Amino acid sequence: MQTISRWLAPPWRRSIAAALAGALPVLAFPEPGLWWFAYVALVPWIALLRSAPTGRRAVYDGWWGGFGFMLAMHHWLLPNLHVFTFVIAALLGALWAPWGRLVRHFLAASPSPGRVAAALVVLPSGWLLIELVRSWQGLGGPWGVLGSSQWQVEPALRLASVGGVWLIGFLMVAVNVAVAVLVTVRRARVPAVAGLLATAVAASAAWVWSPRPQVEDRVRIAAVQPGVIQGAGKADRRFDREEQLTRRLVGQDVDLIVWGESSVGYDLRDRPDFARRLAALSRETGANILVNVDARRSDRPGIYKSSILVGPDGPTGARYDKMRLVPFGEYIPLRSLLGWATSVGEAAAEDRRRGTKQVVMAAGHGLRIGPMVCFESAFSDMSRNLVDGGAEVLIAQSATSTFQQSWAPEQHASLAALRAAETGRPMMHATLTGVSAVYGPSGERIGSWLSTSTTTSAVYEVPLADGVTPYVRFGEWPVLAALLIIAAWGAGEGVRTLRARLRRPAPEPRVPPVRTTHGSPARPGR
Repeated sequence: MQTISRWLAPPWRRSIAAALAGALPVLAFPEPGLWWFAYVALVPWIALLRSAPTGRRAVYDGWWGGFGFMLAMHHWLLPNLHVFTFVIAALLGALWAPWGRLVRHFLAASPSPGRVAAALVVLPSGWLLIELVRSWQGLGGPWGVLGSSQWQVEPALRLASVGGVWLIGFLMVAVNVAVAVLVTVRRARVPAVAGLLATAVAASAAWVWSPRPQVEDRVRIAAVQPGVIQGAGKADRRFDREEQLTRRLVGQDVDLIVWGESSVGYDLRDRPDFARRLAALSRETGANILVNVDARRSDRPGIYKSSILVGPDGPTGARYDKMRLVPFGEYIPLRSLLGWATSVGEAAAEDRRRGTKQVVMAAGHGLRIGPMVCFESAFSDMSRNLVDGGAEVLIAQSATSTFQQSWAPEQHASLAALRAAETGRPMMHATLTGVSAVYGPSGERIGSWLSTSTTTSAVYEVPLADGVTPYVRFGEWPVLAALLIIAAWGAGEGVRTLRARLRRPAPEPRVPPVRTTHGSPARPGR
């Protein structure tokens, strides 16, 4: 340890080490077999923070670690945003600066068992609040929150039904803190082991007592994935291919057909010929078609991304306009200040317009669906609201053709497993170019993924479930609990500081020194 401390003595080495340590948790996301790594990936970063020589240095190490985490999580944006990716990572990485100071406060030197016990609750709460802040759509949204790395782990999905991805993340950070204490603080191993046992008990309790979705029925939903189409006239050629793939579904007794994001490049009011072709497909297949229009609307100014349900007589009137847009991809925040981003990357040349409310659609055959568009599947509150409004199936229409050679399509598709588990409702993630996927009401995979190289239409037997999960009923209660924990800790620290000041003995009054006169003493009467 002393050798490591000496090597880290130069500030620039500590900064590099902190950035690398912050990037480690990202390794648990793209590779399904590495989900377990997220439970120890924060340990090097925590160990570095607790060894910081000063509180200010811990703040810097927290910032550098946050920078490494955000850069690694969004590295696939580099070909499109270029240098701006580093700017975003630096700005968002600053959210972890206070967390670095918090880690040092609790774990520096040789902490007492009581302080370690408090750290097992306060540090995960601090992490959760950071994820809450960065989940605001204006800061990029909840892409890559720590708990989402557990989308394939059945016990974690059961936890999601109780407290959403927030509860998973809280317990994961608690485990990392406990392991870090076991490794670095010998005298505090008892509370660390107790923390690990408490986490295991909480996970086991969720496994035993959380309600299981009861499958009531099944529906047949088809996803149409046309694949990558480039060059001039791609909107028309994409529609032609989607039409061909949809005709393959004739006679397959499907209840709903879903096309991906931006599957139609024209407002259907301006192109009645497209509306007629879609209506003909609906009649031939015997199912309504959920398309996604990315075009300038004829009835109001601006470009919208809209989920539109088309039946045998044409558009049914059911329409959802995307509400949460991708920063820089679909709009530029503070365009008057940051508009220069269009000159260094593929930022939006014109801001898309936002919808005003979520919509639950009657999709025919007695089926009620809750549509979301692309990036919105990362927001757990949106799927919760749709299920609370009566949606039986959640659907995300997406397009990741720009990032086909990265791990973004796989990670994006995996989010549907968490949304399904949280709400107890099945979810389809349908894209233009893959990865398309379907998950059952417990977050289990239904059928096979449609990979990024696949051009096809596929039918899925989707189970419908009844009941209400604790997450749908109570919402983001782990976040509220984290707020209360941080508030209670802050109040306690304030009281202790005040008591210490009151107990401090008052300084003795300053007595002026006695002056002496040199020479003969004054005579009386003189």
